[in-house]
Amino acid sequence: GITFEEAEFFMEELRKTGAIDRSVLFMNLANDPAIERIATPRIALTAAEYLAFEKDMHVLVIMTDMTNYCEALREVSAARREVPGRRGYPGYLYTNLSTLYERAGRFVGKNGSVTQSP
Repeated sequence: GITFEEAEFFMEELRKTGAIDRSVLFMNLANDPAIERIATPRIALTAAEYLAFEKDMHVLVIMTDMTNYCEALREVSAARREVPGRRGYPGYLYTNLSTLYERAGRFVGKNGSVTQSP
């Protein structure tokens, strides 16, 4: 999640350049509930995959703050009383992150693509 001021900055920059007309934004703030911080990247990637592989677009996904995503995983893991791994994060943290980053790329027979920038 990002701060309200950072969200406003991104929106204003996209408006100034006209890129807002070609953008789909999924934003969550740092103070949003943990489940929302976990769900937002997956929802954004699902939309990106639809645009890339069903609509043949080249899509750039920018995930601005994965630290808050990891913190949300830690909160949920602690609430579920799971045995913590390194620094209190769940043992499946790296596997979970890979399920996000491995969604970038191209498919044979499809014209679109998904590019990610963490």
